[in-house]
Amino acid sequence: MTDHKHLKRRVRERMARTGESYTTALRHVAGRARRHHHESALLRDVLGGGLSEAMLLGLGGGIGFMYFVFEYAGHPPMLTIVAQAHPEPMIPLALARAGVPHEIRRTGSPGVAERNLRAALDAGRTPICRVGRHLLPWRETLPFPDPVDVAVTGLSGDTVRVRDDGPGELPLAGFMAAWSAIPKAKHLLIEVTGPAGGEPDVRGAIKDTAAKLTGPVLGNNFDVNFGLSGMRKLAAQLADTTGKQGWTRRFADLGPALDRLAECLEVDYTAPGATRPLYADFLAEAGHAEAAALYRECGRQWSRVAAAASAREPLAEVAGLAGEAVRLEERAAGALAGID
Repeated sequence: MTDHKHLKRRVRERMARTGESYTTALRHVAGRARRHHHESALLRDVLGGGLSEAMLLGLGGGIGFMYFVFEYAGHPPMLTIVAQAHPEPMIPLALARAGVPHEIRRTGSPGVAERNLRAALDAGRTPICRVGRHLLPWRETLPFPDPVDVAVTGLSGDTVRVRDDGPGELPLAGFMAAWSAIPKAKHLLIEVTGPAGGEPDVRGAIKDTAAKLTGPVLGNNFDVNFGLSGMRKLAAQLADTTGKQGWTRRFADLGPALDRLAECLEVDYTAPGATRPLYADFLAEAGHAEAAALYRECGRQWSRVAAAASAREPLAEVAGLAGEAVRLEERAAGALAGID
């Protein structure tokens, strides 16, 4: 977590120098000034254009909402909000719904994995690999392993060139360690093998997104943390000043928690505005202007929540803004569910 503290210090220093908001300064300090969505932008680069970033986002599941506060020994409670579709990986789903031929390989053998990687590169392709983001030298340290998809653009000697949010490179041994770090996705490689064929399954994608916003996602007790239920839980805990789960009592120092709230709504596991503006672009491209307008307003409201959090406004104000975001989301989800 030391790196995370250093990141926050650099963000605060930039804010003092430029007058930027926390989230704008964060995007610059973290090298993420480009306002994009990680998975769909990465996939569009791999495909070489064609389908828009917004269309790939929507086909990959679009928006969602997961709210958890994780407890790790020796660390303060850590807030995580995932505002994009979750937990099903987005890139394979987007490829399948777009009708793009592809192969997915997994192996427990590092030697076989390296051969698969080299074969894909030798065939002139750009494989996508799921790696531990905490082992990428340009990413901040986390107290737990967390996956991120990167595209491998080249392998020269023992140096691997990748595209994450931007270009980077690392020793082959370091890449293999990161590629081995996520047990459920060990050495997972996605290789696009041909061009898209047929019409994308936009209708199926919209129906699936609507269902996961309003109903079960995992099918177990954790579903209370997902979709509209997760949003309501966040708003309620922000407003709770007496209960053990309320932010007033749960976080000994509210400042870092509010910074993290802003990060999760604007930068981490999302595109700005909790991914809603980009999803609105998808809906508009698909011909659903009314639902698109509602999700644009949802995005504006989540950005208001993030701005209030990064400005360290009183918790009651942040809670009120989050409550309004939930009300807007309920309207938008109803419109989404009504699309045929």
